[in-house]
Amino acid sequence: MENLDRYNHLNKYLKNKFGERTLKICIDGGFTCPNRDGTKGYGGCIFCSEKGSGEHLIASENISMQVKHFFNSYKSERANKFIAYFQNFTNTYDTVYNLKAKYDAALIDDRIVGLEIATRPDCINEDIAKLLKSYTNKYYVCVELGLQTGNNKTGEFINRCYNNDDFTKAVELLNSYNIDVVTHIIVGLPNETIDDIKQTIQFLNNHNIQGLKIHSCYIVKNTKLEKLYREGAYSPLELDEYLNLCTYILTHISPNIIIHRISGDAPKDLLVAPLWNLHKKWIMNGLDKKMREDNLIQGMYYNN
Repeated sequence: MENLDRYNHLNKYLKNKFGERTLKICIDGGFTCPNRDGTKGYGGCIFCSEKGSGEHLIASENISMQVKHFFNSYKSERANKFIAYFQNFTNTYDTVYNLKAKYDAALIDDRIVGLEIATRPDCINEDIAKLLKSYTNKYYVCVELGLQTGNNKTGEFINRCYNNDDFTKAVELLNSYNIDVVTHIIVGLPNETIDDIKQTIQFLNNHNIQGLKIHSCYIVKNTKLEKLYREGAYSPLELDEYLNLCTYILTHISPNIIIHRISGDAPKDLLVAPLWNLHKKWIMNGLDKKMREDNLIQGMYYNN
C-alpha cells in the first residue's frame, strides 16, 4: 500500500499519454484581462499580482524568442517532449486572428506536442473553440479555466467578474469540441468555509472536466488582498487547515480527474503570507503523509 498512488498525478498521466516525461514551457502571451482593462472591471482579481502570476516569465521577449530561450537553456534537457503553456492573464482575450498568430508563434519546435491555454470562462466562444480544435490534429490541446470558487458571492468579492453560468457554458462548449478542460480553484479565499469548498467540489462534479489545479490563497505585494490582510480583514489558512481541505477535495472529486497541481508557487520576493507557501515539500509531503496514514484515495467519497 505504501506505493499506491493516492491521486492521479499529472506527471504520470503525461508520461502515459506521450510515452515519456513531458514538461511545460511557460509563455507570456502579452495578454490582459477584461476585469483589468475596464471591459468588465479594473484591477483584476484581488489576489492577482501586477504580472498576473507571470513574474517568472520573460515578458520582454516575443513569443517565439521565449520558446527559443527555453530550448537554449538547461530546462530543455530534462525531457524530449513539451507542452506550450500560455500561462498568465487571459490567453483567449483577443481576436481569433491575433490568437492564431500568437499560438503559432509558440509552436516552432518539433519537440512541442501540446498546447495549453489558461483563460477565463467568459472569454471562450464558438470561434475560439473552433480555433483551438484546429490544432488537435497535430497537438494535444487543453484549456485551463479559472473558476476559483463555486460561490458566486465570493466571486463578486474577489472581482473575478464572471459567474458560475459562464463557467458551465464554457465547459459545455469545449466539451462539444472534445477539448480537455482543466479547472483552477483556490482554497482559503476570504470568508469561505468548508461549506464553500463542498459547494465548489459538488459544482465541479456536475461538469465534464478532465483536470484540476488546486491553489492556496496566498497574499502577494501590491494586491487588494494584501490591503485586506494589513487591515486585519483577512487571515490566510494555516498549513494544517490547507492540507485538511485538500484531502477533502481529493477524496470527494471524481476519481477520473487528473490533479495538475496541489499548491501554487508564490514568487519569493513578492509573498507576504502565508510563509509556508514557500515550502512546497512541506505541502506535498504533508498531503502524502495524511492520505497514506488515513488510507485515503482520490474519489473514495465521490457521489454524483
